[in-house]
Amino acid sequence: MQGRILSIDYGQKRTGLAVSDPERKFAFPLDTVSTGKLEEFLKKVVPEQGISAFIVGDPKDLKNRPSSIAPKIDAFASRLKVLFPEMEVYRVDERFSSSLATQAIRDSGSSRKDRQDKALVDRVSATILLQSWIEAQAIRDAR
Repeated sequence: MQGRILSIDYGQKRTGLAVSDPERKFAFPLDTVSTGKLEEFLKKVVPEQGISAFIVGDPKDLKNRPSSIAPKIDAFASRLKVLFPEMEVYRVDERFSSSLATQAIRDSGSSRKDRQDKALVDRVSATILLQSWIEAQAIRDAR
């Protein structure tokens, strides 16, 4: 068994989290955490969930340049490598993940209140990041 992957949609206030199944085929929303409490949460959830790798969003603008939050996310990804040196940290382009998450929530028939729930959008964004990484890995492995 490879272990689960934890996807992190890092934000200045809140961070959305998603986790894969142990076989790394499917992504599921996990939680939304205050970014200030993220490290504490990770130290607890990583062993509980059997996490063996991380996905961290790589924020870019439409011209493929780092967005304004990129330095904070880069610093966070480096910190992850210090906190969990035995684990891989993969970066995934997160352009459009929030708009895709909002659309997915809308398409699911959720109420207007749910569609405006930023914590839900963050969890769904993390799930979309992780599922796209899983699918890209499957394509690479099939070659």
